[in-house]
Amino acid sequence: MESNRQRKVAQIIQEDFAELFRKQASESKQSILVSVSDVKVSADLGIAKIYLSIFPQEFRSAVMKEIEENKPQYRNFIGQKMAKQVRIIPQLNFYLDTALDDVERLERELRGEGDNPVL
Repeated sequence: MESNRQRKVAQIIQEDFAELFRKQASESKQSILVSVSDVKVSADLGIAKIYLSIFPQEFRSAVMKEIEENKPQYRNFIGQKMAKQVRIIPQLNFYLDTALDDVERLERELRGEGDNPVL
């Protein structure tokens, strides 16, 4: 069960990263959409799990690799944004959110277009 403080910190992180990724996408020559689908913060506010949806799918691994390489810069960025609100800047862990892909795959299976045999 999340506390109000955890939800508030998670919301701040989600909004700040959404804005950062939106700016990076507008400056990029490629048309890649990175959206922050969810943020979970640990009870001690020391770890933030950030779930990202990346479109189109073929750029996912490259974008995730770039994000992992730039993790210290992202922590510095969020530290500057949250400096007055928290004592400890959380460690950032980025995860690929595949929930929409799973829903699409299930719908395809239910329509009989997947590998599942139609009974």
